[in-house]
Amino acid sequence: MIRTLLATALALALTAPAHAADLPQTYQQPSAEVRAVLDAPGLPQYSRSPDERLLARMDLRRYRSVAELARPILRLAGKRIDAAASGPQLIPQIDRLSLRPLATPGASEREVKLPAGGGFHQLRWSPDGRRFLLNRRTAHATELWVGDSATGQIKPVPGVKLNTILEADVAWLGADELVVLTVPDGRGPAPVFDAPDGPVVQESMGRVSPERTLQDLLKNSQDDALFTHVATSALRRVNLKTGTSRQFGTPGLYANLHVVGGATPLLLTERLVAPYSYQLPWNDFARQVELLDAQGQRVRDLGAVKRKDGVPIEGVITGPRSFWASPLADGAVYWVEALDGGDQRTKVPHRDRLMRLDAPYRGEAREVHRTAGRLAGLTFMDGGPRALVTEFDRDRLWVSVDLLALDGSTPPARLQDRSMRDRYRDLGTPLTHMLPNGRSVVRVDDEHLLLAGAGASPEGDRPFIDRLNLRDRRSTRLFQSGLSAYERPITLLADGRLLTSRETATEPPNLMLRSGAGFEQAVALTAQADPTPQLRGVQRELIKFKRADGVELSFWRYLPPDYKAGERRPTLVWAYPLEFTDASTAGQVSGSSSRFTTFAGTSPLMLLLDGYVVLMDATMPVVGDPKTVNDSFVEQITANAKAIIDKAVELGTSDRDAMVVGGHSYGAFMTANLLAHTDLFKAGIARSGAYNRTLTPFGFQSERRSFWEAQDVYLKLSPFNYADKLKEPLLLIHGESDDNPGTFPIQSARFYQALAGTGGNVRYVVLPHESHGYSARESIGHTLWEMSGWMKRQTRAPRPDAPR
Repeated sequence: MIRTLLATALALALTAPAHAADLPQTYQQPSAEVRAVLDAPGLPQYSRSPDERLLARMDLRRYRSVAELARPILRLAGKRIDAAASGPQLIPQIDRLSLRPLATPGASEREVKLPAGGGFHQLRWSPDGRRFLLNRRTAHATELWVGDSATGQIKPVPGVKLNTILEADVAWLGADELVVLTVPDGRGPAPVFDAPDGPVVQESMGRVSPERTLQDLLKNSQDDALFTHVATSALRRVNLKTGTSRQFGTPGLYANLHVVGGATPLLLTERLVAPYSYQLPWNDFARQVELLDAQGQRVRDLGAVKRKDGVPIEGVITGPRSFWASPLADGAVYWVEALDGGDQRTKVPHRDRLMRLDAPYRGEAREVHRTAGRLAGLTFMDGGPRALVTEFDRDRLWVSVDLLALDGSTPPARLQDRSMRDRYRDLGTPLTHMLPNGRSVVRVDDEHLLLAGAGASPEGDRPFIDRLNLRDRRSTRLFQSGLSAYERPITLLADGRLLTSRETATEPPNLMLRSGAGFEQAVALTAQADPTPQLRGVQRELIKFKRADGVELSFWRYLPPDYKAGERRPTLVWAYPLEFTDASTAGQVSGSSSRFTTFAGTSPLMLLLDGYVVLMDATMPVVGDPKTVNDSFVEQITANAKAIIDKAVELGTSDRDAMVVGGHSYGAFMTANLLAHTDLFKAGIARSGAYNRTLTPFGFQSERRSFWEAQDVYLKLSPFNYADKLKEPLLLIHGESDDNPGTFPIQSARFYQALAGTGGNVRYVVLPHESHGYSARESIGHTLWEMSGWMKRQTRAPRPDAPR
């Protein structure tokens, strides 16, 4: 009894008057205005068939329920697994699916009837477009369904229970046949353990093995056994024409599956192999790479990919890694090998080399290319042995793209060379198309690439499509969105017409078909209605300005629908810090004033409906040498914040004494640091952040140094260490099951204890079953209720005529 009284007295002394027992412990709902937008229908998604005949419209379920999140799962090897369904914990469920002719304006839609009893997801087209695939998750399996594109009728493929835990893709052997990964025939029940087998023992004897802080890892031999059981899958050949299927080969932990070759295709497979690791996630486990024939017999052992032990932060393993199968008839297999020992800090002329092994896979592989930076991508091209090779230079944060002749017939040609942060010089993304074998390649039209890009500019994003001549590497602009609308090119159809998605600030996105000279003739293919007309009164404007040292900044100022000129209202500044190597790219603008205004989920823009001004995507650059940029992190975010506040007050819409700063993840980390080191803001909102950098000792975000190499920086950038000085009110929100590296829920729990224990003003909200991003309708509604209530509690009622 005495112990209970003492504990109660201590808790009240530390946290009064906000003891948990005195606060509502049930989900709360935001205002009626917010609920109306939150529960409005979402905008549809579209998918076109490979033959460009059909367009599929998908209406996805906007929110899950907490009950769905609470369904039993396994947390193994860095994955969250629905063991009963042999798949990942969460899926993007399709609530409604319909088909219509792609290029026929005004064409009617044919609804695909989705039977009750499970959640349909993952639409995929057959290479010829005559069929489409869907997965359906039930309480006990993930089924494979096939649909007829002409009729829209769907049916299950008998006897197929997919295993999508490690690999959800399929390998097409033709238009009618494919290979999928399934639960092995005759698999027994999962192992059950009544007690531990013994202690968990790990050992490191002088070997340097820095690892980022990760969650849901294997913990003991029982986890090993359970992971092996649920993640083991079997290769299964499915004939969609007859509906028959057969298992072949040997079951294993298949993590990658690709078709190789043409007339007699083989399979390139990657299997996870033991021993596993208690410090690494599944995708860093050792792998065995093999070429298999149609019977599952090994044609060639391509060797082992090492487990990622002892690898420097941002480094790679030595030996073969990152395998690719050519989608062309040559059937070549490629992989990458490090030339710098896998250590980015080593000074060498070339970091990686690209290896090639040709059919019949009996000889030795040969080197076909070397990269000065780390080889980050290999994208095959149509019409010949060519590819686009992407490399990344960590020291300069630099991206380069080369056109590579894989047969060595011509020297590499540089197509792209820019800072990773330089959006204005982004060449765009090449358009792709699907081959008859189901593989996608970069589309080449008469020695030209088609490149679609965001078109970032000082005036905002203006999407474009360019034709790049591969002979002289000159680009011709085919189409670019104007300023009055945001029109994004999707693809250039085979008949020469351009398919786009067009929207304005008041018109929702709709698909358009453009033709004629300069694609000036446009006709609408879809007529999506405005799901939230009440948002049309929201005012949005891009505001550009400079901080004290001349670095250019910007934010998107949103004014609530009922805002009247001359009012100064409480304002939320929502930001996320980014690192830059030079000031010229730090000030680049993103977004467009012509985008359709729509909100979803826990977007801080929802607070507009409760009357607050929101400064969204306020740029928060930290400029400097990538090795030491965080040495001035606090000083630079402080300079950014001061400039943002000064500009907002100058505009006449914000009250300097009612400014609240907020952010999610690294933005939450920024928020806590601003409150700890400045008096610029009235309060803060920090969602799912990290506040004690000694708990992420081997780097965080872009920080490359370990805690032992930069202790002063780690300590200074830990708001936890300044808890006794942080007196501005702070709302902490965190998902109970946050799975993001570095943002363990204990970060918020310990920060709350530190603030409460030193007399701080803090409210701490834990969302049951939620991960790093919140997905349940109950959690989203409660988060918005908390944020809006916190704004009013720490500032004032947003509307001048509202009662105080």
